[in-house]
Amino acid sequence: MSRRPQQLRDHDINPCVAETDASRKCMDENNYDKSMCTDYFLKYKNCRKFWHDIKMERRRNGVKPDMPSAEERKKILDSIEKPY
Repeated sequence: MSRRPQQLRDHDINPCVAETDASRKCMDENNYDKSMCTDYFLKYKNCRKFWHDIKMERRRNGVKPDMPSAEERKKILDSIEKPY
């Protein structure tokens, strides 16, 4: 596997791996009828927006690394009732 696909599967780099997998699974199960998977797409989109906003905030504040690790993200999600 080349480096880019490995990064996309790395939970420390990509915070929305579960949402990606769920939307792909839905598409597979519904014969690629996008209208059947809109909830999954919306959840993925909201996940990406949520973590992008966190990343930009951390970057503005000079926090390194820009994206929290998988462990940190779990703590952030646990502290928020319903993030996305």
